[in-house]
Amino acid sequence: MTRFAYFHDDFCPIDDARVSIMTHSFNYGTGCFGGVRAYWNAESEQLLVFRLRDHMVRFLNSAKLLMAQIDHTPDSLAAIVLQLLGMEAWRENSYVRPIIYKSDERLGVQLHDLHDGLAIFSVPMGRYLSGADAIRVGVSSWRRIDDLAIPPRGKLIGAYMNSALIKTEAVLNGYDEALVLDQSGHVSEASAANFVMVRNGTLVTPPRSANVLEGITLDALLEIATQKLGLPLEMREIDRSEVYYADEAFLCGTGVQIEGIGELDHRPIGNGGVGPITAQLREHFLRIVSGQDPDYVHWVTPVPIHEHALM
Repeated sequence: MTRFAYFHDDFCPIDDARVSIMTHSFNYGTGCFGGVRAYWNAESEQLLVFRLRDHMVRFLNSAKLLMAQIDHTPDSLAAIVLQLLGMEAWRENSYVRPIIYKSDERLGVQLHDLHDGLAIFSVPMGRYLSGADAIRVGVSSWRRIDDLAIPPRGKLIGAYMNSALIKTEAVLNGYDEALVLDQSGHVSEASAANFVMVRNGTLVTPPRSANVLEGITLDALLEIATQKLGLPLEMREIDRSEVYYADEAFLCGTGVQIEGIGELDHRPIGNGGVGPITAQLREHFLRIVSGQDPDYVHWVTPVPIHEHALM
């Protein structure tokens, strides 16, 4: 079956979507990307995209950090994503990766006076982290990049070298993931996911000033927690040692979705499994993304079947 991409302002077979090794973004990391999940509802035989427009807004915000300019709005990008997914006709959970990149084939470190390209592709994607139901996490020896160095609130390609160092260290040390501290020594996030803990029935998560990505899944889960479960919320600094005292904790993001943390630095969190609040949030989240919660149908966009899918 032919797979597709959006590249050079049109749809094409994915094998034709190639860039030169001289491309500026390949040499210097001068690009940004997004990540969008689509969920397959087998009962209705419908693929549903989670918070599509919100992801496109964040994607274009990341482009602002690069001084990138493309002739698209969140709505026009969303339309391309829907058409691409319709052409692919995935009948399983999937992931969409839009990229804006400095497309000139030239050397020289800069952001200005360069052309910007757009590419979008999709792949099937199940669970991001494999293994036990509750993941094992260790505090990283690497610090989260600071907003005054490389803005972490944008999904900038070059910035993910920081994430790669963090994740590889964690996995080679026997963990599933890492918890990363910011430059002041407070909890920031994981290698590529936001962090939330529960203490005495209150959700606690670092503020946006803690060098975190402005998470769309995090935003959704906090709304579910406060409006559906009636839980109080604090957005504040978190010390490393305070996490050891947590009743439960979890990571969340487009890729990771929601994963309960069973231990941190070989210390059990709560009872060492997925906590009850985390389990409730995961249950609500999975109902929402599969279009089964009437209160949140506005968060999912059905993918129309495209003519290519019928060939």
